[in-house]
Amino acid sequence: MGAIVVVTTVGTRDQANLIAEELVGRRLAGSVHIIPIQRSVYRWKEKVCDDSEYLLVVKTVASRYEEIETAIGALHNYELPEILAFNISRGEARFLKWITLCTQPALEPQDTDGAEDTNL
Repeated sequence: MGAIVVVTTVGTRDQANLIAEELVGRRLAGSVHIIPIQRSVYRWKEKVCDDSEYLLVVKTVASRYEEIETAIGALHNYELPEILAFNISRGEARFLKWITLCTQPALEPQDTDGAEDTNL
């Protein structure tokens, strides 16, 4: 299962926090970094815009991309959200395994007869 990085930008800290918490909470991402951008210059509807934004860097696996794209699209308040994915060609093996473990769908609760919970 290949690890990927998905990036998106949002206009407010609240929007960044909402998307990050939802992606991690739904086990779609192992982690999300929120990075404030002082300046973002872009063309939108024939105007050059100059705004501050937040960059979200999402660590996940390729098999969850469609779900991430759908979730970001539903939670995002931009008319056309930036959603880009990049393959991770190399990385520290234990960290890549951690991403994979964090993005596995949650198992249904089972009676473990006192066994220790090993879910992350």
